[in-house]
Amino acid sequence: MTADSQQVLLMQIFQAQRRSLIGTLYRIVGCPHTAEDLAQDAYLRVNLAAADRTVNHLQGFLYQTARNLAVDHVRRERIRQRLMSDDAGDDAISNIAAPAPTPETAVMDKERLRRIADVLSQVPERWRQSLFLSRIEGMTYSEIARHLCVSENTVYNDIRAAMARCLASLDEDALD
Repeated sequence: MTADSQQVLLMQIFQAQRRSLIGTLYRIVGCPHTAEDLAQDAYLRVNLAAADRTVNHLQGFLYQTARNLAVDHVRRERIRQRLMSDDAGDDAISNIAAPAPTPETAVMDKERLRRIADVLSQVPERWRQSLFLSRIEGMTYSEIARHLCVSENTVYNDIRAAMARCLASLDEDALD
């Protein structure tokens, strides 16, 4: 069967079974408008599938696709209702990410930055420049190498050494 003949047959099946299909979906979702939308969506999805490959049982495939869409819709609605319900309570609200860090996190972050700044002030200037140009300015290793008149391998080693010092400092901080 060609793709065109499958699509014509699907349209005939859909037109003949439309009311029955919508009734089946209505029993699952409980809303006539949603059932209508899901039936149309199922038809479109099966039509796309039929254009790509041969579907042996178009009517069964249409109904199964529609049921799957309806079940997915009901699941999404349950989740949405759970999230939107007034019974969410303080636990659910406290688990929503805040746009700003907590005061404790802000203090810890400032301390880490101070520690990294101290470490970077003690490393060779070329290491500091390489790290800055790479991480802050977004330059590639070859661009940094040309800028500093060194090889790419030197840039790689400088950045690696500077990062290792910073990480070692943070590891010491974690142990304290």
